[in-house]
Amino acid sequence: MKRTTTVKENYEFRRIYAKGRSGVSPYLVVYVRPNRRGHNRLGVTVSTKLGHAVVRNRVRRRLREIFRLNQGGLAQGYDMILVARTRAVGAEYRELERAFLNVCGKLGLREKKP
Repeated sequence: MKRTTTVKENYEFRRIYAKGRSGVSPYLVVYVRPNRRGHNRLGVTVSTKLGHAVVRNRVRRRLREIFRLNQGGLAQGYDMILVARTRAVGAEYRELERAFLNVCGKLGLREKKP
């Protein structure tokens, strides 16, 4: 399994926020923009309002893992930013995964199965 390619630079985050599309759930917000690379890149944002470092890192790890496990069913060639909301701290893994897949479906990122 190869590592997930990430969005790291501030200007990339700002461009995706400004020119991308967004989808909302009670647990997270997903911003998406085509990237012309042929593969998806992920950026995760977790505010300090969610709690101390241990809590923020747990949410960050969960979101990265959800993306990694579901990447095969997503359309390729997009930059995605996942912004955790306050409810994500107390949410179970399955709830976060369901929210992520629902938002991706609303944005048209889930590939149709034959």
